[in-house]
Amino acid sequence: MTDPADRPDDPTQWLARYFQAGQEMMRPFIAAGAGTPVSAPAADATGNPYAQWLAASKGFVEMQQSYLQQMSSLWLGMAAAATQGSTPAGGAAAAPPAGDKRFAGEAWHRDPRFEALTRAYLAYSDLMKSSVEAAPVDDKAKGQLRFAVRQFVDAMSPANYLATNPEAMELAIATGGQSLVDGMALLFKDLAKGRVSMTDEDAFVVGRDIATTAGSVIFENELIELIQYAPCTARVHRRPLVIIPPCINKYYILDLTPENSFVRYAVDQGHAVFMVSWRNITAAQGHLTWDDYLRLGVMQAIDVALAVTGAGDVNALGFCIGGTLLASAMAVMKANAEDKVASVTLFTTLLDFADPGEIGVLVTGESIDAREAAIGAGGVMEGKELGLTFSSLRANDLVWSYVVSSYLKGKSPPAFDLLYWNADGTNLPGPMFCWYVRNTYLENNLRVPGRTIQCGVPVDLSEIDVPAFIYASRDDHIVPWRTAYASTRLLAGENTFVLGASGHIAGVVNPPSKNKRNHWVGGEPGADPEPWLASARSVPGSWWPVWGEWAARQSGEDVAAPGKPGNRTYRPLRPAPGRYVIAKAGS
Repeated sequence: MTDPADRPDDPTQWLARYFQAGQEMMRPFIAAGAGTPVSAPAADATGNPYAQWLAASKGFVEMQQSYLQQMSSLWLGMAAAATQGSTPAGGAAAAPPAGDKRFAGEAWHRDPRFEALTRAYLAYSDLMKSSVEAAPVDDKAKGQLRFAVRQFVDAMSPANYLATNPEAMELAIATGGQSLVDGMALLFKDLAKGRVSMTDEDAFVVGRDIATTAGSVIFENELIELIQYAPCTARVHRRPLVIIPPCINKYYILDLTPENSFVRYAVDQGHAVFMVSWRNITAAQGHLTWDDYLRLGVMQAIDVALAVTGAGDVNALGFCIGGTLLASAMAVMKANAEDKVASVTLFTTLLDFADPGEIGVLVTGESIDAREAAIGAGGVMEGKELGLTFSSLRANDLVWSYVVSSYLKGKSPPAFDLLYWNADGTNLPGPMFCWYVRNTYLENNLRVPGRTIQCGVPVDLSEIDVPAFIYASRDDHIVPWRTAYASTRLLAGENTFVLGASGHIAGVVNPPSKNKRNHWVGGEPGADPEPWLASARSVPGSWWPVWGEWAARQSGEDVAAPGKPGNRTYRPLRPAPGRYVIAKAGS
């Protein structure tokens, strides 16, 4: 929200501020790639070493000319509207892109000043973004510039400020200022939390509204609790299913409300399900390493599941970084001649980090060096910081839309189980975090046979030769689906690749009962993901049944369901969801 003394009477006065700030921001980008070292000028076919820079300069001039033409069209339209008393036609000036809800309300188009402000902002945003694309810098620097410019452009949207948001001003007048009073209360509440609220966090209690699938904690160490879920069928598959969720969030993303619970679905399908619940790290566990997450987490969970069920091996499922941990543990076990996993399922997981998406451009050698110096030998990577990083990747959707709705309009965010989970962050130990980011996002060592030593042995993912089910989401901005597809080339076993609609979380949490979205299956296998997609068939609805049929084939004969959890060695400690999942980051 803006300071009252800083609010112009006429919203078009804000245009000058946008232009001036944008010019100052873009000048160093175009001149020197925002301070990022760039490669030496490349000569073209004529031997001119400055051809790349000359082409960029020409392109930038053309962008400026296009922008000036849009502005000319806009101001002429405004002038005509002023004399005729009508709303200006957009002409060639920029219009909101499809799906942009920021300026969709009628109030933005009823007043010519706000119409002009919106189109001028969009046109200048396009100019800034296009300037980045024209900058003659390497791909890494260009990716960093894209991110920085988008953060600036998103933050400077006129929708984000009371003085330039006609919807918020009209609501304030209609409510006699109560919407602003309510918005201020929500702002102070979020200031105390240190983050923007996306959902009503008082609407859910873990174990009461979410994470309610019946089960018992049967094992605990300093890093994990292991939950064994109660069967709901008379007979279960002989081979248990061990789930490794992401350690950067709570496990209950796979056990949200009952209608959204993948765990409940798996139990209903006759699987004997075991779930790892990662501890929310405090300073006392700040010494834990990546190898500890393999030994005390993944491999310990598998051993306990085998001991409790008496099976010879397990089916294992990993989600996001949980899948990366699982594949690493499987490679370690393979190197030690331990065949404990019969099949592997990977949900939105990266094993090859050649193209990790926008997160990759934020990771630099300098930033990792700084992290290693600060927490690499011990310390805590706070979940709050990780959450802010992920939210910044989609700031309009995950930050600014809630700023506008809550603080400017005084509307409390609605109750939404998935967003409640998203706000329930988890801390990581510094040594583990630093090893992970360096060996994946920065150096991409994990995919290279023998490049990393984990748990004392060289790791080779290509030695994993069990059947694999690999799921990716088409609109995933955290795990790009084409990069997730690369796992089909890394793993040696027969694999099944399925592509779902939507993003990193919503694509995964897509129960059949809701009959939403679609998925692609049956593409032609090969090294290139594009021919796979071109030859795949689109199927409406959830992909969970595809996994269910595949998993049933990997699970062996059925046996009588156990009458009680655990065994003599691993006795029930407490009911699910356990105690680790309750702990908040920082507690």
